[in-house]
Amino acid sequence: MLNAMGVSSCRRVLFGTDGVRDIANRGSMTPEMALRLGRAFILFWAERGIPRPRIVLGRDTRRSGMMLEGALTAGMTSAGAEVLTIGVIPTPGVSYAVQNLDADGGVVISASHNPAEYNGIKFLDRDGCKLSDKAELSIEEYLGDNLTDDWRPTGASIGEIRQVPHLVHGYAEHLISLLPYREHLSSRIAFDCAHGAAGAVMPLLVERLGVKPLLIGTDPDGLNINEGVGVIHMRHLSSYVAQSACDMGFAFDGDADRVLMVDPKGRVIDGDIMMWVLARWLAARGALGAGVVATVMSNMALEEHLAHEGVQVFRCPVGDRYVLETMRRRQARLGGEQSGHIIVEPATRTGDGLCTAFLMIDALRELEEEVDTLVDRFGRYPQKLTNLVLDPERPLDMKKVDAISCEIQEEMVGVGRILIRPSGTEPLLRILVEARERTIVDEVSERLTRLIKNSCSFNV
Repeated sequence: MLNAMGVSSCRRVLFGTDGVRDIANRGSMTPEMALRLGRAFILFWAERGIPRPRIVLGRDTRRSGMMLEGALTAGMTSAGAEVLTIGVIPTPGVSYAVQNLDADGGVVISASHNPAEYNGIKFLDRDGCKLSDKAELSIEEYLGDNLTDDWRPTGASIGEIRQVPHLVHGYAEHLISLLPYREHLSSRIAFDCAHGAAGAVMPLLVERLGVKPLLIGTDPDGLNINEGVGVIHMRHLSSYVAQSACDMGFAFDGDADRVLMVDPKGRVIDGDIMMWVLARWLAARGALGAGVVATVMSNMALEEHLAHEGVQVFRCPVGDRYVLETMRRRQARLGGEQSGHIIVEPATRTGDGLCTAFLMIDALRELEEEVDTLVDRFGRYPQKLTNLVLDPERPLDMKKVDAISCEIQEEMVGVGRILIRPSGTEPLLRILVEARERTIVDEVSERLTRLIKNSCSFNV
């Protein structure tokens, strides 16, 4: 169940909006916890009639990845699973592998956009989709169940490990199949792989397609993932594109399930603008379905532009799992987040940065779009996002936050909107203010932040 703040109301402790995440070898991301999570994941399947599930396991380029892979593999095989390890590969590559190898589920070891000292674990179901809140809650409950420790297969019932190192080639071929206009993948397009999992795929694509786009961020050393590159550091790609006279550029995060774009002037084209382009392209092809799914964080300009095209926008909570759930419920074929998680069914079942980049290249060509005018034509509403750091020793009183939010929102009717939500991946309270006028955004954001700090015992 999801509350008005756009977050799950399930009483989860470990899982955020994108799996379990922490500093590697500390807190909830130790090898011991990884082993127990692996066992709990297999028990989850065993109690649903699959006592010996086949599970695909992939990771990004972090040094801690192999440590956690060993622990997870030990945990899952000790509970009877067959584990198919596929090495370094993007999160959507694991989703592809689950479907391609007829597996019962998947596991990704990655902390996405976070620095190298972090790592995370996210679970996929047999369709290659991220587990539901209910399923993740069940796994948490198994961690405290004696049956988790008592489930000890022996002899031939112990699980086994198989390495499938070339699966990344199959994922690369899948991406190539999405490029009918391969000649448009020119040498004047830059790709920033963030020293992450995208770097395991892009060289294969370059070789297979016979073109030489500009690749940066492809030298991982286990400690430099997301360091000064990728979606968190767009200034790097912006400068590179402008100085190198590129037609455009794409930047990924550590596990390549997100992508942001840069125009020839070095300006960032975010997920909202990409969805605006992709929606018009898919609609022209008769492949859009009932409309577009956007999260509560997407800019109001997206709704306005798509309304002019006769396209309906459905809002959902933050998280690409909620995007996919809403897409299927509303029968929409496109959905995503401002941050660059974008899903286009049936091509993907989770956010896929590489897929989105290639579809954008095709869409821009077919629509004959002028890339360097997209930012100006979109004309987003001014937004301001403030992050307040939460104190783990002092629980946040959300009733007070909701009361303040409701009071301010009444003043914003017809002018703009506000959104306040706890982050699902970090100890932060996110405060978003959006309005037609920048002065209103700044004034309301400052007042709202001050009220919440004073009322909810933040350090002012």
